[in-house]
Amino acid sequence: MRTSMLTSIVRRSSTTGASYVSRRGFASGSAPERKVAVLGAAGGIGQPLSLLMKLNPLVSSLSLYDIAGTPGVAADVSHINTRSEVVGFAGEEQLGKALEGADVVIIPAGVPRKPGMTRDDLFNINAGIVKSLCTAIAKYCPNALVNMISNPVNSTVPIAAEVFKKAGTYDEKKLFGVTMLDVVRAKTFYAGKAKVNVAEVNLPVVGGHAGITILPLFSQATPKANLSNEEIVALTKRTQDGGTEVVEAKAGKGSATLSMAYAGAIFADACLKGLNGVPDVVECAFVQSNVTELPFFASKVRLGKNGVEEVLGLGPLNDYEKQGLEALKPELLSSIEKGIKFAKEN
Repeated sequence: MRTSMLTSIVRRSSTTGASYVSRRGFASGSAPERKVAVLGAAGGIGQPLSLLMKLNPLVSSLSLYDIAGTPGVAADVSHINTRSEVVGFAGEEQLGKALEGADVVIIPAGVPRKPGMTRDDLFNINAGIVKSLCTAIAKYCPNALVNMISNPVNSTVPIAAEVFKKAGTYDEKKLFGVTMLDVVRAKTFYAGKAKVNVAEVNLPVVGGHAGITILPLFSQATPKANLSNEEIVALTKRTQDGGTEVVEAKAGKGSATLSMAYAGAIFADACLKGLNGVPDVVECAFVQSNVTELPFFASKVRLGKNGVEEVLGLGPLNDYEKQGLEALKPELLSSIEKGIKFAKEN
């Protein structure tokens, strides 16, 4: 029996507004071979992310890695009739094979947030996981684009940078903190309040990826809407607290796994498009940056064949956004320095 549910999947790229359509059973003769590795593929984010990457026609090889459980996830996902071949790898001894030849590595590995936990509470566990995975990336696929999802992103991206520097493989154009979920949330919340078509919404979210370091620039949102100052403040706070909203709603049974998997898949797709030479692919990400005095910062970046082709400026900010920018800097700097310190001392 044929089902129409997955016959076509239409997704809209987050910042550029460009849409792409992938059809079930799609096989592309024109798209180049691309290997994507998902590290942490058996987890709460990793499983739906693996599914979404299997649906992407730009992926020819999908490598799923975790410390355990990945053979089952890979067997399940591999039955989906789309282009990519799927292989599962379990245990540290198979990490090298999982990574070899990867063009894009997505890292959702680590523990999720539980009620009452901050992203910093995750630090002591996830920092060590990220460090060991990045050490392997430096050895087995040093030229891959690395999409960091593991929290706290404000600290794990600097950890990755330090690991790569120590290995002599660091390329600031190829390391991204995935902040796309902040964009996805901001667009959703804005569209609901402004009563506009969410598929048409375009707005940047800058800063970092935790609490007040998340700064949605609603003054730059399109389509334009005449929202009150109170509404903008409420939208900003809801975007900043979006993760907590989901953690509390799940009441101890998980965090924002599904929406994060979607956001991660959208950003990985943008990276693949850039690698394949699609022009004007622009998304927000947490990268090494000169946009502010901070060494890492999330803003719009143009993606291309080398990863980051250009880090774009913030554009015009209103007074509320200027205040938010100054308020986030000390906390973001502290998180960055915490990551650098961990990497140098461990």
